[in-house]
Amino acid sequence: MRIFLAGASGVIGRQLTPLLVENGHTVAGTTRSEDRAGLVRGLGAEPMVVDVYDASALRDAVCDFAPDLVMHQLTDLPDDAAAIAASREANARMRKEGTENLVHASRAAGASRFLAQSVAWDLAPEFAARLQEHERLTLGFHGVGVVLRYGQFYGPGTYYEEDPPEQPRIEIGEAARRTLKALDAPTGVITIAE
Repeated sequence: MRIFLAGASGVIGRQLTPLLVENGHTVAGTTRSEDRAGLVRGLGAEPMVVDVYDASALRDAVCDFAPDLVMHQLTDLPDDAAAIAASREANARMRKEGTENLVHASRAAGASRFLAQSVAWDLAPEFAARLQEHERLTLGFHGVGVVLRYGQFYGPGTYYEEDPPEQPRIEIGEAARRTLKALDAPTGVITIAE
């Protein structure tokens, strides 16, 4: 398949991109930073430097690539776990506006499948409604829409490199392998946790 991976330079994207390429898929991987384009290229994907909030540029990038599947692995989380609380609003915006823009771009490009990252734990009420809307947009995609509810990541490059967090959780490499298996899933919700 031709796969447009939004978030290829992120924690799960860095694990997932090489797996997709090794399994014969042609991957365009996004990053917001020109500095990370080399990282995406090194993972085996065609780098696309685009901001998900620039709806026009995003639509053009997705349409130019003409994917079969668009995968939304974008978050707006800090590198330092101590700053998570301060970034919750930015991450909620990603789930709302970022998802809307990706869904519209995917439709414009004629993609038949849309997969999106979600979480397998409960959020505070002020953020839960936006997460529910994010999942509703994904499940309502005109082709196949799949929500991937991940447990908390642990392992290399995550907030929990040494000690696993509480359940629900999933080791980052295993999360990527199980995501690969979900590429052909029917519309629905898949929980990826131990």
